[in-house]
Parts: sequence; structure tokens; C-alpha cells
Amino acid sequence: MRAIRVGTAQFEARDGDKAYNLDVIAGLAVAAKAERAELVCFHECSISGYTYLETLDREGLEAVAELVPDGPSTQRLIEIAREIGISIGAGLIERDGDELYNTFAVVSPDGLVAKHRKIHAFVNDALSCGSGYTVFDHLGCRIGILICYDNNLPENARMTAMLGADLILAPHVTGCLPSAMPGRGIVAPEIWRNRELDPVRCRQEFDGPKGRGWLMRWLPARAWENGVFIVYANPIGEEGGTIKPGGSLILDPFGEVLTECRTFEDEVVVATLDPEKRKLASGPGYIRARRPELYAKMVEPNPHLSPSGRPDVWWKKNRASKATAEKSSS
Repeated sequence: MRAIRVGTAQFEARDGDKAYNLDVIAGLAVAAKAERAELVCFHECSISGYTYLETLDREGLEAVAELVPDGPSTQRLIEIAREIGISIGAGLIERDGDELYNTFAVVSPDGLVAKHRKIHAFVNDALSCGSGYTVFDHLGCRIGILICYDNNLPENARMTAMLGADLILAPHVTGCLPSAMPGRGIVAPEIWRNRELDPVRCRQEFDGPKGRGWLMRWLPARAWENGVFIVYANPIGEEGGTIKPGGSLILDPFGEVLTECRTFEDEVVVATLDPEKRKLASGPGYIRARRPELYAKMVEPNPHLSPSGRPDVWWKKNRASKATAEKSSS
């Protein structure tokens, strides 16, 4: 790995408005380039919108899906990268034959560099789960990608690190969700819409256990236990009928925050990733200390997964909780 300038962004995407979202991505990429970024990361399904996909039937989801890299959105993303002179990571729904995937594409001025299909897809039953990890060489670094819920399982970050990743791009759409955890839950839309008159209330909601407080319980551990940089991107504002807290940030291999988005606006922040931190971090030592002969239980078949690999039990429970929360607030 070499020293590299990397950016991460937050913005309020519009459901299904790919042209608008790509224009915002272009503007934030220009801002990242002005800060000498060589790569900038956007959130999960940042091109298409995400949460609203839950409401679409198979035909509706197919209408949103595109080929990657030959579809118009990825081609436009490549054009943006070429015009600005920067590499960009952004998400969309991919069509491959009869299969549909939640995909995150990384492009450079020269074209598609890599794409990752979400391993734990669940927002819509028509989506298929990806079948492998994504680690690739680019810009003098080895880069991995894990999309949202992929990062919640420690095994996925560990495997990505073991495949040599120096940094993990972690595009999300998360936070402010129904939960049994004390203090967590949704943010009322009026709190977001009133953010200019009462910014303190909105910041308290976003920074507390509904948002940043929850994230900081576990995401820094992924960086620390594996000795990798993590580039986290998350939308802000209204997203598919929910409120999202933004807070895109970059973590170093010690789990410390190098930089983060702290406004209520569309924003991009940039940090230098210092390879010396990888050499000093504890994570690589933990990987070397593993005793695989003790881990046979970890690779037994999982009875809680559907044949497609989707965590059906968790997803059905979450949908029921969401429905209850929506009913209570109406």
C-alpha cells in the first residue's frame, strides 16, 4: 500500500431519479478532487435510491436495473470519472440475465475497475445475493468492498482482510431504524425538515443511539480487529420514506476517525491514508494468531438462511418491526 487521498460523501438522493443523483455525484466528485482525492466513495444504491426498492414488484425492480458496466448509469459514471480525473465508487441495481443484484461499482477514467454484489441482499425478495468477496488492486492499494449488512458480520471483514485488502469501501444506507436496542428507532420526518430552525434536536437524534452512537459501537471494531482502513458512506435526509443520519466517515486501522461529514448538507470529506498505520496496527497480528483447527463450527451449513443465502428470519422480523413502528406513528 502507498499513501492515498480518499474521499467519502453523504447526500440526499432522490428515489429513482438517476439523472439527478448522478449530477450530485459529479458535483461532490469535483469537490473531492479539489481536496486532492484520488478515489471517492458514495453510498449503497446512490445512483438509483435504495429503501423505496422495498415497495417495487419484480417488474418494477427490473425497470430500475441496468447492466454493469454497459448500462447508461455506469457509462455516465465513467464519463464523470474521466472528466474530473478521479476514481468513483457508487451503487445501483444490476441486471445479469435473469438475476438482479444490489451492486457497487468502482470506476476510473479508464472504465470499470471492479464491482461487488451485496452478499446479504434483502430489501426486495427479487434481489439475489452475491456469491463471493471482492478485493482488487487499484491506485497502488488493495481495496475490498462490503455493502451495508455485509459489514455487520465480522467474518466478512475478516475474509476481505485475509484476501489482502488495505482498505474496505463500506457503502451503507443505515441508521434511524426500528430496533429492540434501547434508545434506537426512527427519526420523525418533522425533526429533519425543521433542522434549520432546531439543528440541536436533529443533531442529537443523528449523533445518539439512533445513528452515530450505534455505528460507533461496532464499525471501528471491524477496522481495529483487521488492521484496515474503512471508508464508510451513508445518505442523509429523506430516503425512501425514512430519515437517514449521514455521517459518512473514514476510519484508520486503529478504529480512529480520520474525518467525517458533520453538516446537514450534501458533503464530501477527504483524508490521507497512511500505510505506516497498517504496519503498526494490531489487526494483522490477530489474523496471524488465528487457530483455524478450532473453527470447524463456523463453516457448518447455516439453517437460518434461505437457499438463496438471504437471512430470511432476520429480514421478516425487521419488516414486522417496521410495520409496527409505522402504525404506531400514524
